[in-house]
Parts: sequence; structure tokens; C-alpha cells
Amino acid sequence: MPGNRTTRSCALLVTLALSALLTACGGGDHTGGGKVTLRYTWWGNPDRAARTDQAVALFKKKHPGIDVQTSFAGYDAYKQKLATQAAGGDAPDVMQLDYRMIDQYASGGVLLDLGERSGVLRTDDIDQGLLATGRLDGRQFAVPMGRGTEAVVYDATQWKAAGVPLPKADWTWEEWADAMRALAKRTGKPGSTDPGQSEDAFEVWLRGQGKSLYTEGRGLGFTADDLTRWWTFSDGLRREGAVSSAEQTTQLDGSVENTPLGRSTALSDFNWDAPSSGYQAIVGEGLTLTPMPRAEDGTPGQYFKPSMFIGAGATTSHPEEAAKLIDFMINDEDAAKILGASRGIPVNETIRKNVVPVLEGFDRTVATYQASVEGKLNAPPQAPPSGDSALQNTFTRDYDQVSFGRMSPREAAENYITEAKAELR
Repeated sequence: MPGNRTTRSCALLVTLALSALLTACGGGDHTGGGKVTLRYTWWGNPDRAARTDQAVALFKKKHPGIDVQTSFAGYDAYKQKLATQAAGGDAPDVMQLDYRMIDQYASGGVLLDLGERSGVLRTDDIDQGLLATGRLDGRQFAVPMGRGTEAVVYDATQWKAAGVPLPKADWTWEEWADAMRALAKRTGKPGSTDPGQSEDAFEVWLRGQGKSLYTEGRGLGFTADDLTRWWTFSDGLRREGAVSSAEQTTQLDGSVENTPLGRSTALSDFNWDAPSSGYQAIVGEGLTLTPMPRAEDGTPGQYFKPSMFIGAGATTSHPEEAAKLIDFMINDEDAAKILGASRGIPVNETIRKNVVPVLEGFDRTVATYQASVEGKLNAPPQAPPSGDSALQNTFTRDYDQVSFGRMSPREAAENYITEAKAELR
């Protein structure tokens, strides 16, 4: 619903009796029968949407006085829409948030301080280190919904048919590149989506080099030389045809359907583990996860992080009800059975112990994958500064200049560093 719906309703009712007016407008946004209405938005694939709708239906059954209107989109479209809503003072009552959004929206006054709703929202069963990632200046603005890590997502059936050895758990970036070349040679199509456009993939590579995207002081943690090396590496593979072409890569929009793997024009992709479920309907039973490549000395760059967060809008008319929905999505055992690992392995430790053993299908694949890298990854970085959300787009845009031959890797890297420093001031 639009943010001015209450005002509009009241204006239409001015000629009615005072009691009717108070019923319609006194408590904020309501549907018929006096129900409170919450807007809940998230990004994801159709699988996550179906599970979320089932969970929300259960919430409404358990809380008959609360109606929930849901909407979702691919990540890029969601991010843009949420930014527009936030800027217009019309943020949803409850919203899904990325690690990179916490600083931006908390510091911008968009998010409700959930610590003030501790009587409704329970967090005792969440790892305190994980919970702390949703804090800013000591205030809890968001709560993690699940734990995830990155992966190489691939079609094992086609790999085997091509006669290319399946990935090893400790493969290096050079070994990954050799596999992409072999797949392209034997199948006639790229082995992978071009990782050059992905800040996430770059971060894994960078951390393997002992560096980070950002310093503790919230400045850049790498140089133009580092980025030049990464883009030279990925651009070289693109020129060889080992990874997706510039035209294929620019079709990326945050949905699995528009990736080269989703379009069946490549055999693998880089993604976070739980969202990779969206490939299941496209790839089939051969869908497999394997760890991200490591540095040549074996140093891993990937890490466990909150797969996503959930928060409430600071302007919501119903903070109590919003907190109840958040609590339900995180702590309700029946909801957890429905949601599975669609947002990552549950963060509620009691629920996780009960849910993981009974997971089925791709949810079990995710749980098994996480167990395979448990204790082998580095600690997660601090949440990035607010400017990182814009810099993700800058990163992709500057690499487009490389992949279309308009800039050299060095020129694009220097351009990015200049823009990044200006954004982070």
C-alpha cells in the first residue's frame, strides 16, 4: 500500500460519524475487520517466494489480527526499489536486507531499533557474534535470518559428460581457470559466468591474497594494482571464451534465470549457497555446490556470513506487529520447516539442530555443503560502509568497459579507485 493511504482514507470519511472516523483512522493502517496490515518485501527466486508465502499464511493463521501483504523481486530490482522507497519515506513495514545495506539504512534513519522490541523479538538462541553483525553504534537494527557462504554452482552431469574432472574442495583459482578452459573446449560453451563483474567474487579472491575490500576505518583495503590483476585475469579468460561473453554477462540482473547457467549457455556460476536453489528447476539433479577457489598457497577467501537480514521500517505504524512477524520468521519451528534453507541455514541454534537432520532435496545439499567447509574458512569481515551499495554498481559498470573493450583493466581499475574514494568520503 502507498504510504499516504491512511490520510486518504480519513479524508474520504470526514462526513461520517466521529466514531466511524476513529475506527477507520485512529490506529493507522488497517484492512477490513480491524486487521493491521503489514507490507513485507524481500528478494529471491520463485522457490523462496513460494516458501515465504506459505510461512506468511501460517503467520496470519496464528495471528488473525494481522494481515501481511508480500512482494518480491530479483536482487537488483529489489535493491533499486527499496532505495527509492527509503528515499521517499515509504519503507516497507518489514523488509529483507543484505549485509551491505545495514550501515546505509541504519545510519540513514530508515530502520527501526529492534532492541526496543526485545519483549516480542527473541534473540537468545542466535549466536551473539552473528547477531552483532546487525548492530550499528550498539543498536540492533536488523537480525540475521540465516547463515550462508559462497559457492561455485555447477552442473555435474554435464561436467562428467564433457570428461572434465569434477572440482576438488581445495582447488585454486588457476585450477578453476584450467577447468573453465577445458569445459569450453569440449562443450563449445563457456565454463562459467565471467567473475570479473562480481564484487563478491573479487572479495573472495582478494581475501585469499591477505587483503580486504575495506579497512577497519571504512576505507578501501586494496589498490588499483590489486584490481588490475583481478580484471586482467578475468578478461583474459573472457577473451579465450572460457567464461561468458560481454553480451551474456550484461544480461545479469540478480535472478538465476538470467545468468548464463540459468540460460544454459554456461556450465557453472558463482552464487551464495541457499539462493542457488533457484537453479534446480533449470539444471536438474546434476546441480552441485563446491567451495570457491583458493589462492595459490591454499588460503581461502570465502567466509560464513549472515545470508540476509530482516528489519523493520522506522516509520512503520505497527512496530509491535512488525516485531512479531520478524520473531516468527526466525524463531517459529513450524515456519522453519516450511522455509528450510531457502534463506540459508537457520540462525536459531535450537531450530537449526532440529531442522538440519530432516532437510530434503537442495536444502540438504546446502547443509551438507556448509558442513564440508565448517572450520575451514576465515572470520567474516565487518559489515561494509554505506557507500558499498552504490559501489557494487560502479564495480560492474567499470568492468563492462573492460569486457566491451572500451578500457584496459588498468584504466578501469584506476577509474574505480577514484570513484570509490569519492563515494566513501
